Amino acid sequence: MGVSGSGKTLIARRLAAARSAAFADADDFHPPENVAKMASGLPLDDDDRAPWLASLRRWLGERHAEGRAAVLACSALKRRYRDALRAGLPSVAFVHLVVPAEELARRLESRTHFMPRALLASQLETLEPLEPDERGIDVDGTASPEAIVAEILLAFA
Repeated sequence: MGVSGSGKTLIARRLAAARSAAFADADDFHPPENVAKMASGLPLDDDDRAPWLASLRRWLGERHAEGRAAVLACSALKRRYRDALRAGLPSVAFVHLVVPAEELARRLESRTHFMPRALLASQLETLEPLEPDERGIDVDGTASPEAIVAEILLAFA
């Protein structure tokens, strides 16, 4: 979990490979209307996110029903979004990739994505850090991908 540019997709792909787990990028679940809204510089609201979160929860539930480990690259910025994702799935855990705002801005400048740099401030304002009762960890998102994956694997061994 984390804001745009924190490295969610890169780390999730590597973590899924290390665990032989299914992988999905939550960006791929957005309907065209959400992508167009973000691309135009408008942040999504909770109504925009509700069907998206439901589809992500369905995907996680399907992997759980198959008995298969799954890794989902997803912003999950608010507690209620994380609650929706883990509903009925107590094994769901979150990894918050923590990256300073200046580094996030630099990363967003150097990539092509529908999420414009202009929305970074709104994402940072929306972000609700993991709470003590949530299953998850904060990880330094500026460390090397190898170090990040190793830390995650150790934390959830």
